Amino acid sequence: MAKLFDSVRYLKGVGEARAKIFAGLGINMLYDLISYFPRTYEDRSRILPIAQLQVDEPACFRAFVTSQPRTHHIRKGLDLTKLTVADETARLNLTFFNQSYVADNLEYSREYYFYGTLNGDYMGYQITNPIFEPVEQPGVLTRRIMPIYPLTAGLSNNLISRTVRQALDACLDELPELLPAELRERYGLCDAVTAYRGIHAPDSFEALNSARHRLIFEEFFIFSVGLSLLRTGRDEKRRLPLEIPDLRTLEAALPFSLTGAQRRAIEEIAADLSSGSVMNRLVQGDVGSGKTVVAAAAAWITAKNGQQAALMAPTEILAEQHAKGLASMLQPLGVRVLLLTGSMNPAQKKTVRAAISAHEADLIIGTHALISESTDFANLGLVIADEQHRFGVAQRTALAEKGENPHLLVMSATPIPRTLALILYGDLDLSVIDELPPGRQRIDTFLVGEDKRARINAFIRKQVASGHQVYIVCPAIEEGEDESLRSAEVWAETLQKAVFPDLRVALLHGKMKPAQKEETMAAFARGEQNILVATTVIEVGVDVPNATLIVIENADRFGLSQLHQLRGRVGRGGDKSYCVLFTSNRNPETLTRLKALCKTNDGFEISREDLALRGPGDFFGTRQHGLPAFKVGSLELDMHTLQDAQAAAAEFVTSEELPTLEAYQPLMERIRALFSSAGEA
Repeated sequence: MAKLFDSVRYLKGVGEARAKIFAGLGINMLYDLISYFPRTYEDRSRILPIAQLQVDEPACFRAFVTSQPRTHHIRKGLDLTKLTVADETARLNLTFFNQSYVADNLEYSREYYFYGTLNGDYMGYQITNPIFEPVEQPGVLTRRIMPIYPLTAGLSNNLISRTVRQALDACLDELPELLPAELRERYGLCDAVTAYRGIHAPDSFEALNSARHRLIFEEFFIFSVGLSLLRTGRDEKRRLPLEIPDLRTLEAALPFSLTGAQRRAIEEIAADLSSGSVMNRLVQGDVGSGKTVVAAAAAWITAKNGQQAALMAPTEILAEQHAKGLASMLQPLGVRVLLLTGSMNPAQKKTVRAAISAHEADLIIGTHALISESTDFANLGLVIADEQHRFGVAQRTALAEKGENPHLLVMSATPIPRTLALILYGDLDLSVIDELPPGRQRIDTFLVGEDKRARINAFIRKQVASGHQVYIVCPAIEEGEDESLRSAEVWAETLQKAVFPDLRVALLHGKMKPAQKEETMAAFARGEQNILVATTVIEVGVDVPNATLIVIENADRFGLSQLHQLRGRVGRGGDKSYCVLFTSNRNPETLTRLKALCKTNDGFEISREDLALRGPGDFFGTRQHGLPAFKVGSLELDMHTLQDAQAAAAEFVTSEELPTLEAYQPLMERIRALFSSAGEA
C-alpha cells in the first residue's frame, strides 16, 4: 500500500518526464494528485438512442459498427477514417481525423458505447472523433459522470483521470480525517474518504454533491480556524497605549474638510492605537476616496507619541507621490518625513538610513528598500502598507519585524462588499471609506467599437491640443502573445509613426527594467509626453492630474473592478475627464458587463456586479491578496456553507481541548501549510 506522501513516480505510467509535467501543476506526491480536483464534469451516464441525439449537445449512445472502417489519405498530415454505426432507431456516420488506429479497434458487427457531439447540415449528420469503449468492458470513459480536470501541455484529461484513480486505490485509506465526527454529524457531512472518492469518481450526482459539500465545508473551516487563530495570536500582542492628540488640530491644518467616512476611519484607528492592543486594520475605499489622509492621521498620532511610522508603497513613483503629499500635509505639524527608495545612490541611502536609525525622521516612506537588512528603525510604532494586495503577507511581516509588535494599517483601493471583506480579512479589523470628497468629478465612460476609431483619435488629439495628456492601455505587451489582442509595443509604434507623428508617445510595460519604468512614468508625470501607451502597470498609484482621457483597448479582456481601477488614473485634477472602452466582442453578456461600467462611477456597486458576473476567483486574481485560494468553494455561490464553517470554527477555536488533543494535529498541520504558502505570495 502506498503512502499519501509517496512520489507520483510510484504510479504506473508516470515516468520522470511526466513527473516533471505534474510538478509544474504543483503535483509531486500522491496527496497532491488526489487533491487536484476536477474543474467540471460531463454527464456520460445517460445513454440516448441515436434518434434522440441533438446537434451540438454531447451525449453517450450504444450502437453496432455496421460498416468496415476505411482510412483515406487526404494529404500529407491528414488522414480520415470513416465508418457507420446503428442502433434500432437510426444510423450514423462517424469520422476520425488522424486516428487511423481506430480501424483496428472498431470491429465490424461489434457493439460499443460512444460519446461525442452530433454536428452536421443539409449534407447529413455525423460525429467527429467520438470516444468509444466495447460494451463488455467496464465503463471508464463512457457510462459515468466524467471528471474534467485543468490541463497542461503533455497531460490529457484521460491520463489525469486514470492516474488519479490509481492514486485513490493506492493511498486513500491513508487519508486523515480532519473534521471531528460530531461536527460531521451536525452539518450532515460525509467522511473524508467518501468525499475524495465522490469528487473524482462519483457514481451519481447526489454522491458528487455530497462530496463537494463536505470538501467546501472543510476548506472554509480550515481557512476560518486559521484566521481565528491569527486573530487570537494578534489579540495577545500588547503595546503601551498611545495618547491621542486633539484631532481637530490635524483637521484645522488641512487645506480641505474631512468627509464623514474619513473622520470615522480616523476615529476607529485612534481607538485601536489607544487600546493597548496591537492594531491590525484594513482601510478600504474607492479610487479617490481619500485613504491617504487617513494614513496621514495615523502617522501623525504615532509621531506625536515619539514613535516612527513607515509607509511601504508598491512603486517608486507612488512612494515619491506619497512623500511629496504627506510632507506638505504633516511637516507643518512637526512630523519629519523622509523618502527611501531603491534607485537612490549609495550615499543617499546611507544618509537616509542614518537619519532613520537616529530617529531624525518620524514618517519614512519607501518601497521594498524599507525591509532591507541595512534599514534599522529607532522606534517603529506603525507600519502602513499601501495598495496592500501588491504585497504578500511575508513582505508586510518583514517590515513589521523592524519593530516590536508595531501597529499595522493596510490600505486597499479594491472596494468589495462589506460582508465579503469581513470574511476575506477575518484577521483584520475593517474601516470602509464609502463616500468621495466634495468636488470629485464623475468620469464619463463610453463603450465603442472599431468603427469609432477615427472619432476617438480626433478626440485624443483634441485633449492634447487643450494641454492635457492621455493614457492608452493595451492588454498585451508584445506581438504574438495573442493575435486577437492589441499589444502595447506595436500599438505605441503605430501611433507614433502613423497616427500621431507630431505628438510625443511613450511606452510603459511590465517587462521593462524597474529604473526604466520609473523614469518613463516620472517623465509622463512631468508632462514631457502627450500619450502614454501602457499595460496594466498603471493600474495602481499613478497620480497625474493633467491626464484627462484613458482609452482601454480590448476592454472585454479585463474585469470590471480592474477597469474601474484603470479609469481612476484620470479625473485626478480639476478638468473634465473621460474613459473610452474599445471592444469588438459582441457577446451580449460581455456587452452588459461593460455597459455597467458606463452607468456608474461607484466602485462598490461595480465590485458587486463584477463578483456576480465573474465570481471571486477571477475578481481577486491568483493569490492577489496573499490569502489561500479555494479549490472547491466559491465565496459567491457557497456563502451559506461558509457561514456554517465560520460558526463551527469559532466554536472549535474556543475549545479548551484544542491545543492538547493529538487527533487534531493533522488539522493543525493543514492550517499551518495553508497559511505559510499564502504568506509566500
